[in-house]
Amino acid sequence: MDISALLQQVKDGSLSIREAEEALKNLPYEDMGFAKLDHHRSLRSGFGEVIYCAGKTCDQVSAIMERFAQRGSNVLGTRATPQQYEAAKQVLPEIQYDEISGVLSYTLVPVEQTGLVTVCTGGTSDMAVAEEAAKTAEFFGARVERIYDVGVAGIHRLFARLEDIRRANCVIAVAGMEGALAGVLAGLIQSPVVAVPTSIGYGANFGGLSALLTMLNSCAEGIGVVNIDNGFGAGYLATQINRMAERGHSTQT
Repeated sequence: MDISALLQQVKDGSLSIREAEEALKNLPYEDMGFAKLDHHRSLRSGFGEVIYCAGKTCDQVSAIMERFAQRGSNVLGTRATPQQYEAAKQVLPEIQYDEISGVLSYTLVPVEQTGLVTVCTGGTSDMAVAEEAAKTAEFFGARVERIYDVGVAGIHRLFARLEDIRRANCVIAVAGMEGALAGVLAGLIQSPVVAVPTSIGYGANFGGLSALLTMLNSCAEGIGVVNIDNGFGAGYLATQINRMAERGHSTQT
C-alpha cells in the first residue's frame, strides 16, 4: 500500500476518512491465520514483503499473493513450484513465472528500472541462482545485465567482458565449485561485489560450503557474501547499493 497516495486521496477528497481508516485497519500487518502480511514494510525499508514459497501450500501462496494485490502492491515470490504458479494464476491471471529461477512476479504498478546491476556466473549450472538474483533486482527497480559462463576455468572469457562489467554500480558474482569468481572480479573492478556461493560441484564442494569459504576468505577487498544459493538476498542487496549509487549521481548533477 502506498501511504503517501492514500493520504493525498484523503487530502483532495477522493477518499473519505472512514474509507482511509478501513484501508489502514490492517497496518502494520494483517493476520490471515496462517500468515501475517507486512503491508508496512515498503514504508519502512523501501521494499515490499516478498513471499518465500518453499514449504507453503498452493492455496497459501495464491491467497497471500491475491491479498497483496488487492491492497495495490506488486508481489514477488521466490522458490515457487509450477504447481504453486498454476494455483496463483487462478486468482491473478497476469502473474508471471520463471521456470529457471522459480520466481513468481505480479506487477500492478510499473517500476522504472534505473542504474545498472550486472550478474555474472562461473558456469551455466549457476543460472538458476543467478536468475533469482537478476529477477529480484529487476522487480525492485534495477536495470540488470547478465554475463554468464565467465568462470576462472576459462578466464579469458571474463577478461573479454571486463569493460562491460566495470560499468555496473554493483556486480553479483554467482559461482559454485571453488567459488573463485567473486575474488577475481573484486580484484579487477571498482564496484562492490556481492558474492553468491552455489551448491554446484562435486563431493568435496560440500553442497556449496567450499565456495562459501573461498568467498569469505578472499584477499580481494569490496566483497559482501550472502548465504549458499541465496540469489534473492544478493539481488536485494545489490538493488540497495544501486539505489544509493543512483541517488549519489543525481545529487552530483
